[in-house]
Amino acid sequence: MAEKMERFALMKGESEEWSGYYSLENQPKYVKAIMNSITHVMIENDILCGYIRCKNDDGFGIYILDLLVMKQYRGCEFGLKLIQSIANVFPNDPLYVTSDIDPYYEKIGFKKIGSILEYML
Repeated sequence: MAEKMERFALMKGESEEWSGYYSLENQPKYVKAIMNSITHVMIENDILCGYIRCKNDDGFGIYILDLLVMKQYRGCEFGLKLIQSIANVFPNDPLYVTSDIDPYYEKIGFKKIGSILEYML
């Protein structure tokens, strides 16, 4: 049981919008979502300090669903490194994200295209 709770420790330090993922009722759904997603993690000094969760649209693009870096590791380019790790696995596919933090994604190279942001290597 402690292992399940630990899985969500990264989210619990975030804003209320993340609580929908780690509520007791939604934890099994989110674990299933992770298992059915492309997920890369960032580990520093044996600490899970960030992760990215994506879906592949069968050659039409990779959609970033979640990108989260622990607060004390922000500013170390871990988010960018996670994005680049996905881009390196799928070098011919654009990465897409819909987000309420557009300035962050634009700063690291995403271009606004309508209501989504796109990133290509």
